[in-house]
Amino acid sequence: MTARTSSFLALCFIVLFAIASSAEIRLPAVIGDHMVLQRETKAPLWGWANPDEKILLQGSWMRSPVKTVADEDGRWTARLKTPGAGGPFSITLQGENTITLNNVLIGEVWICSGQSNMEWPLAWSADAKNEIAAAEHPNIRLFTVKKAIAVKPRNDCEGAWAPCSPQTVEMFSAIGYYFGRELQRELKVPIGLINLSYGGSTAEAWMREKTLRRDADFAPILERLERAVAFETDKERFQKDYEAQLAAWWKAAEKADSIRDSALADRDTKSLSESGWQTMQIPQNFEEGGVGDFDGAVWFLKAVEIPKTWTGKALTLEFGPIDDLDSVWLNGKKVGGVEAGGRWWTARQYEIPAAAVRPGRNVIAVRVVDTGGPGGLLGKPEQLRLRLSAEEQPPGISLAGEWFYKTSFEISMLPPLPQPPSGPNLHTATTLYNAMVVPVLPYGIRGVIWYQGESNVARAYQYRKLFPAMIKDWRDFWAQGRLPFYFVQIAPYAYGRNAGTPELREAQTLTLSVPNTGMAVTMDIGNPSNIHPTNKVDVGKRLALWALAKTYGRGELVYSGPLYKRMKVEGDKIRLSFNHVGGGLMTGGKKLTHFTIAGKDRQFLEAEAVIEGDTVVVWRKGLARPVAVRYGWSDIAEPNLFNQEGLPASPFRTDNWPGVTIDNK
Repeated sequence: MTARTSSFLALCFIVLFAIASSAEIRLPAVIGDHMVLQRETKAPLWGWANPDEKILLQGSWMRSPVKTVADEDGRWTARLKTPGAGGPFSITLQGENTITLNNVLIGEVWICSGQSNMEWPLAWSADAKNEIAAAEHPNIRLFTVKKAIAVKPRNDCEGAWAPCSPQTVEMFSAIGYYFGRELQRELKVPIGLINLSYGGSTAEAWMREKTLRRDADFAPILERLERAVAFETDKERFQKDYEAQLAAWWKAAEKADSIRDSALADRDTKSLSESGWQTMQIPQNFEEGGVGDFDGAVWFLKAVEIPKTWTGKALTLEFGPIDDLDSVWLNGKKVGGVEAGGRWWTARQYEIPAAAVRPGRNVIAVRVVDTGGPGGLLGKPEQLRLRLSAEEQPPGISLAGEWFYKTSFEISMLPPLPQPPSGPNLHTATTLYNAMVVPVLPYGIRGVIWYQGESNVARAYQYRKLFPAMIKDWRDFWAQGRLPFYFVQIAPYAYGRNAGTPELREAQTLTLSVPNTGMAVTMDIGNPSNIHPTNKVDVGKRLALWALAKTYGRGELVYSGPLYKRMKVEGDKIRLSFNHVGGGLMTGGKKLTHFTIAGKDRQFLEAEAVIEGDTVVVWRKGLARPVAVRYGWSDIAEPNLFNQEGLPASPFRTDNWPGVTIDNK
């Protein structure tokens, strides 16, 4: 055999091998061993093969196989008629090759989706150690779609089905797990849970572009999508534009700042006190430290004694995270700063050149600009120090403790802070739909549980339309016009002044007008200082109540807390009626809280309230003609109206007056 002949035969072998390999049936990640198929339906299975390849699918519960043929692109789809709940079964797929799927169960399948509170794993939740140890549930199956973003639809994702066990459940969605566990206990059927959640995501990231184009109010969302896509092709231009906008913003900030010149002087304690400076223990957010509800610039000053032995040596000035922006001076000389957004949780470290170091008293000045929510120096005490750059040990001079502070300009005096340009991300419309939803379509499901809204708080009125549009989108994805969709109302959390949290909760409540939806209220199990409350078990149970009652026919269950129905003015009082009072209204023996009342001047004042039968009567001494009532109408309200079944009432208002200014762009 000649060398040429040998090379030719080798090439033929490679080509034949490639053809044979491409002929193999291939399945998406969501179809595999240990999966749960939706019972009593025609469950879709799909995959890829050679164009026009014939494929036979046979479930071990089936009398005869199902036949299908791959299209010209190699995509094939088949539907297997599933029996009642049971298993384990196997499924065989036969074409040019044969695949057998093992340990398949038939039962109820639910999608668990949303942002970080849905993503929040069991391992980080309350009583995690005991809950994980007890999580041996072989008839609950878990599938997590690996987080990803994309501007074009993907045909597959990363993930694998696994029976629920202490080893597999640890990093699975805690709410999803508790929801599934409750269903499994009550229904006694296999439960499949598909977790496709992404912390920080907006609602529009889970939607299709064509849906967003149907409503002119969503135009700003699409503009952001277009900018993100354009950025990928012209990053240099976008970066230059951003830097120019940021420079202009800081120029306006410097003009608005009335403190800078005096703050950089070598001031003594007495002169600072006399000119209105106060003291605060650092680190902590400055709202809690005495500044109050303030968004804007706060100056901090501290004098330190630098030893003579440090003279002529470079120093490092360290802080923990600073929310949001900072500029730092030593003795009037600027030594660093983070003056662009997006780094509020990044620890700061600034180098001080040897020439700037002087022995004795030195003044450190830090201007913190908070653009919204809690602000300040937020690290741990050990993160704040001044040390020799050349040495990690000794730790140097601690900067934790008492600092002087004084407020300067409010952020409302300036235009919005320019945001760094970026490509598509988890806030960008369509990105999560493309990357995480499309790869599991059209897997057969019973319904969806959803926990999201925190990232849309600043656009609460837009959410009134956006959220129902998203639900319709998802129902269209699965071709189920009344697909059960049960969601969580966002919990108490201090988002900051003018955040629009009550309005966002209101938008969620209004979404209950969409058929076959339900809302789990969490006003009693949140954490105003932590956006991720660790009590996930009650959230899962409350979602399960909706599913059991509305999807599975358990009509005897009380599945919702009280929801405002109507009001009636009775002299100097207002009487409120509710749906879902269950066995009656209660407070657990405590006085009713978080009711406010207003007259025609629209000024809401703290009110008295009592339960009378299935109603609540509200009044305020001295207000003769009340007009409207609000309940739990704030970021951090933890009100105490419940029904006898222990389910909390949703916040509400009886008026429709304009509230805070909400940015719907």
